[in-house]
Amino acid sequence: MSEPVPGSTRRGQPGDAKTSAIGLTQAQASERLAADGANELPVSRPRGVFRLLREVVTEPMFLLLVACGMLYLLLGNRQEALMLLGFVFVVMGITFFQQRRTERSLDALRSLSSPQATVIRDGTPRKISGRELVQGDLVLLAEGDRIPADIELIETSALAVDESLLTGESVPVAKDVVAGAAEPVLVFSGTLVTQGTARGTVVATGERSALGRIGKSMSGLLDESTPIQREISRVVKQVAGIGLALACVLAAANWMVLGDWRQGLLAGLTLAMAILPEELPVVLTIFLGLGAWRLARENVLARSIPAVEVLGATTVLCVDKTGTLTANRMVVRKLWSPLAAYDVASASASANASPGALKVPPLQEALHGTLEYAVLASHRRAFDPMETAIGEAGQSLLANTEHLHSDWTLVDDYPLSREMLAMSRVWQSPDLSERLIASKGAPEAIVDLCHLDEAQQKQIAAQADVMAGQGLRVLGVAQARFGATVLPETQHDFDFKFLGLIALEDPVRADVPKAIAECQAAGIRVVMMTGDHPATAMAIARLVGLPEGQPAMTGLELASLDDAALSARLATTHVFCRVQPEQKLRLVQAFRARGDVVAMTGDGVNDAPALKAANIGVAMGARGTEVAREAADLVLLADDFSSIVTAVRYGRRVFANLRKAFVFVVAAHLPIIGLSLIPVLMGWPMLLMPVHILFLQLIIDPACSVVFEAEPLEAGAMHAMPRSPDARLFDRTVLARGFLQGLGLLALLLGVYATARSGAFGGGQSEDSARALTFMVLVLANLGLIHANRSWDQTRWAGPVQGNRYFRWISLATLVTLACILGIGPVRGLFAFDALTPLMVAVGIGTVLLAFLWFEAVKAYMRWRMPAHA
Repeated sequence: MSEPVPGSTRRGQPGDAKTSAIGLTQAQASERLAADGANELPVSRPRGVFRLLREVVTEPMFLLLVACGMLYLLLGNRQEALMLLGFVFVVMGITFFQQRRTERSLDALRSLSSPQATVIRDGTPRKISGRELVQGDLVLLAEGDRIPADIELIETSALAVDESLLTGESVPVAKDVVAGAAEPVLVFSGTLVTQGTARGTVVATGERSALGRIGKSMSGLLDESTPIQREISRVVKQVAGIGLALACVLAAANWMVLGDWRQGLLAGLTLAMAILPEELPVVLTIFLGLGAWRLARENVLARSIPAVEVLGATTVLCVDKTGTLTANRMVVRKLWSPLAAYDVASASASANASPGALKVPPLQEALHGTLEYAVLASHRRAFDPMETAIGEAGQSLLANTEHLHSDWTLVDDYPLSREMLAMSRVWQSPDLSERLIASKGAPEAIVDLCHLDEAQQKQIAAQADVMAGQGLRVLGVAQARFGATVLPETQHDFDFKFLGLIALEDPVRADVPKAIAECQAAGIRVVMMTGDHPATAMAIARLVGLPEGQPAMTGLELASLDDAALSARLATTHVFCRVQPEQKLRLVQAFRARGDVVAMTGDGVNDAPALKAANIGVAMGARGTEVAREAADLVLLADDFSSIVTAVRYGRRVFANLRKAFVFVVAAHLPIIGLSLIPVLMGWPMLLMPVHILFLQLIIDPACSVVFEAEPLEAGAMHAMPRSPDARLFDRTVLARGFLQGLGLLALLLGVYATARSGAFGGGQSEDSARALTFMVLVLANLGLIHANRSWDQTRWAGPVQGNRYFRWISLATLVTLACILGIGPVRGLFAFDALTPLMVAVGIGTVLLAFLWFEAVKAYMRWRMPAHA
């Protein structure tokens, strides 16, 4: 027991059970440990430096970039080669930094990996690490112990175990060994002893335990790449193939026409660099990496970075009840006696509504005895969550009264048993010779102890049913006095007086109703999956705001349905109760089979397979088990359910801003491709050289990723339905915007270049000055292109524009760099430019303004032509 009991005078009380078992010897334990392995669960192997490097380097686009860099070295262009290769290492650094930070955060969460255990070794009790336990060990359990392995119980004393991490059931389960029983009584690894003591033999450790089997079942659930990853991989491969083929054709044609294989190879390489979309994996990496970093600041850890984006497409959010919707702790909600009733929440709200009101509303005198004896019937140092809640309620509602008895002495107690679902504690008051007995337990058990008449029984049963229908855990409370010295053998021999009922609940987290309402407004359907009782589940569903009108589906009913029948019921059912872990997994897989994008939240071991199978698994970090965290893609570090809405908002923002960035990539590439190809086809000198393309692609393109990633979510986006699961980044809207904007810019650039070559802007007919002017317009127009696409719903000059410090800094850095290139002679020579005249600069600025007007005109056209997509 958790507190010392003075010498009992109860007649017939048995002494301590004697046993000849001495447990294993140390030699036996060491031999079994070597054979079976440590009693611990394998966790996912952190990705080391070399594994990260291998994953990045083997990306097809980066292999192409490395190949281009090597070719530059062969051609003698060392500076360009080093710039290109350096860019690859920058991306590696981004990926490595983000993944290492994630792994360090996970290491800090591993708090339940190896609980301590008290075992009998060589006949002597000793404390050992839970990882050293082996099958056959004799283990002693007491209140507050985390059970370190699967154990078959040999003997128990008022044992109750919180198995919510395995079953989802929030109420502790009584465990009682009955002589001659056919089935063994088991307790399982990871669960918590809330009351009593026990002794038992280890029957399974590590992967062979119930907890380990659940973890092992997830090994068959493979990690999937996200739709965006698959789409970008496909686009990159297709465009890379086309680009390389065109580059080879251009190089061969140039060689045959001009007879210079070096010039032909340079022209082909330039076109290949212009076409190859090496920005796409970079943009995705930066977006998802920064998105994960932003979520971490909101106490959401992204174990799988691509899951950040997938959240934006979520259509169904499956939530566990215990520990997710509720706080997984009990509180007293109601008190009732035949003379009075008290609702803690209603009374508190009423009292706090008036200025100067008491924070803790007074309890009616008629209910003082009910709460007083409920406290006396509980352990003073409680591990059971209900007893803890009763003690807290007593300290709050009976403060400054004579009903709290810290000076009373515990004489004896009668524990809960299968035969009597009530427990009684016998107390001695300093000023009374009589013994005072406090009893609490199931209402029907307390009614039985009090020997009430039929009318009283019906009244109490009706009130208990009303409370239970509200999802409350109901206990009856009674008191008795006993004057004799020798206590009776059973509780029935006391003359109990019924005092009242006390109802407890696992309260809904304060942030949950609002968060669920926001999910529903965003078109995300929320369903509850729990191992709890149907009445409790439906009551919680009403409190959190889930749709009413449809009954809950029980695990028994679920087991009777085939896949087709289950799919038909999923459309209208929002509450699933009394479900087993494998049934949660089946439900997640059934939702996905219907075409839904499923996010699953949970904290227990029983949730882990479903977390792994969902598109996005979301685990509670503070209380959640290590198995759940390992299975999840996202971990809520603060166990704040509203963080899920924040994560969905970030997911939608990532997808929307990725589309804007990819419009820019398409629009920016078209002029580069055109300026690399058309002059060669026209017989003009090469307009763009590799150094120019490197400047554009290695400075402006990665920088634009940061700009678009920082853009806020468009207004109203969280009141829109989730995008279709098969929605693509490169749909007709993205391609149409990019092509229209890019083709218009290309036409302006070709016009400027042709006119400049003719000498119309002064400076003679210098190819280098025409190249410099065209390059200046292209760079400045790219800044205008970024600015125009920051918002698709707002014209940039029609209203206030939200600031973006990254755009300001990038614009400033680009302008300064461009000024250095055009204004410093040696640098200008490196780029094959001549100095620009003031007229050419003025013409260039005017052309940039025309380009910006064209970008805004395309936006207006797209809003009119494709309003649903624009």
